[in-house]
Amino acid sequence: MRRRDRSTDSDEDLNIWPAFTDLMSNAFMIINLFLLLALVKSAFLKSTAENTSDQLAKAQREIAEITQILNDSKSELQLKNNYLNEKENEIKGLQQKIESLQSPPLIIIKDSDIDSEKRPLKFEAGRADLPEGLRLFIDNNVVNQLESFAKQYPGYVVEIIGHTDGQETVAPISNLDQTLENVAIGNESVSNLKAGSNADLGLMRALAVVKNLQAVQQKTGQLQGLKFRAYSAAQLFLPTGEYAPSDRAPDPTRRRIEIRFTPPAVEK
Repeated sequence: MRRRDRSTDSDEDLNIWPAFTDLMSNAFMIINLFLLLALVKSAFLKSTAENTSDQLAKAQREIAEITQILNDSKSELQLKNNYLNEKENEIKGLQQKIESLQSPPLIIIKDSDIDSEKRPLKFEAGRADLPEGLRLFIDNNVVNQLESFAKQYPGYVVEIIGHTDGQETVAPISNLDQTLENVAIGNESVSNLKAGSNADLGLMRALAVVKNLQAVQQKTGQLQGLKFRAYSAAQLFLPTGEYAPSDRAPDPTRRRIEIRFTPPAVEK
């Protein structure tokens, strides 16, 4: 009986191998399971990485497109700003031109003035011959002013207006009706004219200035393109532009030559 028991115990000891085999089998299965999980995780990570890479590339393309749009917008904005600046400059130029057109320049030579050499600019009483001081003042000063104004007012006509005071003329007989045209075209001298009124005298003096400016055109080439017109205002207007009262006293402040730039008129 004791031998059988020992044999049975020995057999039972030998029966642990199936259990060990089962354990190893289970362990192998677990390892395979971990390997499978690792493969799945690797595949998942790879897929996620690929998706992330695609998304990153897409995001970079979108950023590049947005950047290009911004650059294009900046360029377009700069062009519009340049355009606006150009238009603003044009508007300013037009405004300045409108302002200048509303108030063209005026040169006044007063009979009471003197030049830088203390020479008087006044005409002799009742005459229209240019005194030396006035001729030199026109040649050395007025001509330069007219050239400057002519650039700002192209096509304008230069009007020379003779103003007198209210004194009555000494010689009441005028020869302007017989001689004026010949003087205007240069066949006769202004000194041949005789004034029968202040209206005659103002016109004679204005014409004397016109003839001097035309002589400058021909001799020096200055004042090219300018056209001159001679007019008389007689004693009608004060230097302020108001109508003068009836006053026969001599007044050198009223005797003057006005030179105006006037746009050419068009008959309609």
